[in-house]
Order: sequence, then structure tokens, then C-alpha cells
Amino acid sequence: MTFFIVLFIVLMQFLWRYIDDLVGKGLEMHILGELFFYAAVSLVPTALPLAILLASLMTFGNLGEKFELTAMKAAGVSLLRTMAPLIVLISGISVGAFFFQNNVLPKAQVKMWTLLFSMKQKSPELEIPEGVFYDQIPGFNLYVKEKDKKAGTLKHMMIYDVRNGYDKSTILRADSARLAFTKGMRYLYLHMWRGEQFDNLSDQNTARQNVPFRRELFDEKEILIPFDANFNRLDEEGMRKQYVGKNIEQLQHTIDSVQNRVDSAGNVYSRYLRLRDYGGVSASVNPETREPMPYKPVKMPGQPLDIDTLMSTVQPAKQAMIYDQALRKAEAEQADCMFKAETMEDDLKSIRRHGIELMKKFTLSVACLIFFFIGAPLGAIIRKGGLGTPLVISVFLFIVYYIIDNTGYKMARDGHWVVWHGMWISTFVLAPLGIYVTYKAMNDSAVFNPDAYRNLLSKLLGVRQTRSVEFKEVIINDISETEALKRIHLLQEETSSFLDRLRRTQFYTRYWTKGYPEHVIGNIGTGLDNLADYLSDSRNKAVVNKLLDLPVISRMWIYRPTTRRWQSILAFVLFPLSIPVWCIGLYKQRHLKTEMRTAQKVLAELEQLLGQS
Repeated sequence: MTFFIVLFIVLMQFLWRYIDDLVGKGLEMHILGELFFYAAVSLVPTALPLAILLASLMTFGNLGEKFELTAMKAAGVSLLRTMAPLIVLISGISVGAFFFQNNVLPKAQVKMWTLLFSMKQKSPELEIPEGVFYDQIPGFNLYVKEKDKKAGTLKHMMIYDVRNGYDKSTILRADSARLAFTKGMRYLYLHMWRGEQFDNLSDQNTARQNVPFRRELFDEKEILIPFDANFNRLDEEGMRKQYVGKNIEQLQHTIDSVQNRVDSAGNVYSRYLRLRDYGGVSASVNPETREPMPYKPVKMPGQPLDIDTLMSTVQPAKQAMIYDQALRKAEAEQADCMFKAETMEDDLKSIRRHGIELMKKFTLSVACLIFFFIGAPLGAIIRKGGLGTPLVISVFLFIVYYIIDNTGYKMARDGHWVVWHGMWISTFVLAPLGIYVTYKAMNDSAVFNPDAYRNLLSKLLGVRQTRSVEFKEVIINDISETEALKRIHLLQEETSSFLDRLRRTQFYTRYWTKGYPEHVIGNIGTGLDNLADYLSDSRNKAVVNKLLDLPVISRMWIYRPTTRRWQSILAFVLFPLSIPVWCIGLYKQRHLKTEMRTAQKVLAELEQLLGQS
């Protein structure tokens, strides 16, 4: 279903692109239907990857939305095992897509482009409007003031015959006329009544300034105007020789042939450049190999030759002649080199276009696999079925893919990138995305959970977190006051030791070499969390409420940004850039000390509350 929906959309895009070449030609429906059929076949490589992406998103989105994936995982069936039958199916589709690209697509594209070019060359349907000049008949301009649709006649008609040029034009005017096609649809038959004809006779007396003309009055006149209204289908042989009409074997054969021609021409050009004269000095030739030998520098006695001094000894008139000859010779050499470069550029462009078409035979199959491994895990993660969310996500991903793929194609076509780089860049970009979402879906990771990203960002930025503890009405395991006081005393000692060791402010050098001990901070934070969990089972409501004041202490990279020597050295090398990090680090360290003091105060209050109970 998704394949035919997507194919219909891309076919409509094709129709709007070429609608100007199809409308107003009087084409029969079976010819238009044939064009749309071959166009639909040619657009399969565009529609198939998007259809697989959308279908996999919808399928696994529905399974996730109805908790069927949850039931499968609870039964011990992993996501990869659930995807296994579809992996086999998509692999078969990918193999079929390769053979389709190699065997079916070239024939469909030959027929489609042949039909399209034939339609472009067909003459437009004859429909002469009223009150304006009609110029769709080659060599003629027709004007009709009004039309009598009941009688089928044209009123007050004028015809300008400019086939021989505007200075030798023929003008016909008639009060009424009737227009029809001949039997073979190759000529317009025009029957005119009560009119006159003007012929320009400038070719008979070109020496006179006043150009003569001939005037003819008539009551009835019949003329034939060449106008082929038939649809003439072009020969498909010319299109078969293009890159769009070849399979892998033919493309590779053409690439090898053109490459050999380019290499041969390059050898000829290089040999010519090595053998030709330069300033009267020519290269010597090895008599055995007939190859040019390297130029030997000419040793000039005395000082180096000064061109300005030498030219000053020549008469001014002769100087101008010498410069003019040198300029003409340089321009001739430039024109010759540009001609050879353009000749070789045509062959190089042909190699690139054939190479691009060769790579397309494989990229479609790989794209089908990649889009499946993006769509299926993504559907399992978002757990939304139907056409809403999956359609939005799939269209967004396909637009990204299309932009990257089209950019790579143009860069490879113009020779800025090598062909394989331009045609495979979209695969290189999207393949890691497929691996990532598959890994996340198999491990039930919260890829689209905003709370997870919010908590991670809070940890990185050092945003203060509040502790959440609720009083339990029913308590199963009572706490031990002795154990609780033991934990409190241990945490008091650790926080006091931490504050005593790091009482002074860490300046730039010590901050980037030592920093605060992360393992100590982590142990204190974990100890506070464990104490809060343990005391949350207390029957004393004042103790549970006091736990809300206990700060949440977690590790942050800003407390100790460097853990290796090379990182510290890099911080000193980038001295101006590392100063803002040091300033932020000092602020966070002060904030950490404040939290440690708050923890000491709350621990002392908890100790007092437990002693009272």
C-alpha cells in the first residue's frame, strides 16, 4: 500500500515537471498512458526506499502501540528475532531491486525518454484564438478577428508568410476563410473568400531604394500550409546508446573504451609537448626507443640574458612586430590547449555519467536495507502506528537522504568528487543512524524520552537537583537507629575531610593539573542517596521531611576537567581559550563546597532527630 501511495506521489511530481510538454499537443490517451506507465517504472528506485521506510515505521509502530512488542519481549523474543522474517523479506526485495535496476530499468528509461522527446517535437494542437496573432505554425503568423462556430468559418483573417524572411514576406487578407487538415494530417487546407495578396519583390530589383511589391485581388483562393499534426515516434536506438539505456556490462564496456581513448589522447598530447620546440630549442630523441629525452639547459657565457636590454637594441618598429608575433603565438597555443582540454572533458564527463549510472545499480539495494533498519527500530521506539507520526518522520528522513544523495550526485557529475564518493555518501551518512536506532531499540533505550535528555543536560550544566522523598503509610522493614547513626557519622567524616583538604581556592595551574577528586565526590553522593533511601522507611515523619533538605551531590566533569597529562598540556597551550572553563569551574567548586556544608548541617539535624526518637 505504501509503495503505490509513494509511487503515485512521485508520479504526480513527474507530471507537473513535464506538463508544459504534454498539454495542448492533442495526444491520444493510450500514448499518455504508455508514457505514465514507463515513467512509473522508472520512478521505482525513488519510491521503493521511502515505501520501505514508511511501511516498517507503521508496522512496528502499530506493534509497539498495542503492546505486542512488549508481550514478545516478555516471552523472551528479542526485537532482532521479531525482525528476522522481515529482514529476509527486505533482503529478497533488495536483490530483486538490483536485477530490476540492471535489466528492467534501462529498457523502461529508453522508452520513456524516447516518448517524451517525441512528444516535445510534436506540433501543438491547432487552436487559433480570436483577436491575437497565432505563431505556433512554423514560418506563419495568423490573425483572426472573430470565429463563426456554427458555420465553421474564420472572419477577417490575415496571414503573414515569413518563411523566406521578413523582407520577403507574403501577406494574405480575406473577409472569411475555412480551415481544415488534409487526409494525411501533414498540411493545413485553407479556403479563402474575397481578399487580396501582397508579395514583396525586393529580390527582383535589389538596386532600387523603393522596393516594389505585387498585389493580387481574389474572390476565392485555396492554399496549403505545411503543418504536420501527426505524432511521430523517434527511433529508440539513439537512446539505447545513452547511459540510461545500458546495463552493468554495457556501462563497464563503455567506461573502459572511453578511458582507453582518453589515455591514448593524453599520451599523444604529452608526446607532442615534449617533442615540440621552445624558443628554438627542441628535445632530442632516443634513437632506440624513439622517446624524447629530457631538455638540456643551454649554458650562456657571462651574465644571464636580459630580455629588456636585448629588446632595447632593436628598432621600435621591429619591437612592435616581435611583441605582436609573440602574442599571436601565445594566443594560438592557448586556443589549441583549450580545444584539447574541452575535447577530453567531454570524454571525462561521459565516463563520470556512466560511472554514476553503474553505481546506482547497487545503491538502491543498499538503501532499501538501510531504510528498513532505520524504520523498524524507530517504529518500535516511538510506538505510534497509522499514517500520522510515521509519515512525518519518514518524509523528514527521506528529505535528508534525498538532499545528501542529490548533492553527492551533482558533485560527482561535475567532477568535484570521485564517482563512488558522491554516490555512496548518503549511505555512509545514514548507515550509522540505522545501527544506532537498532542498538537503542534492542536495549529499550529511551531515545525520545525528553526527561532523560533533560537530566543529562542538568548534570552537564550543573543544575541543582532536588531530592524527592515521600512518607510511607505502610512500612515493611523498620530502620535500625544504630545503623542509621553509623552511616551519618561516616558521611560526616567524609564531608569534613573533603572540606579540610580542599579549603583553598584552586588557581589556574592546580585546577588543570589536580582538580577535585571525582571518586571522593562520587562516594559522598552515593552515600547520601543510600542514606535517604534507608531513612525513607522511618516512622518518624520529621526525619522523612528533613531528608528533603539533603542535597543531591553528583560527579561533574567541570570539577576535574583533565585526567591525563596531555590534556593538561593542551589546556596550557590553549591558555586564552581555557580561561572561561577555569572561571566556570571555580564557580562550580564553590557551589559544591556550599552543598557539602549543607549536607553536614542536615546530617547533624538528622542525628539529633534520631537521638530524640
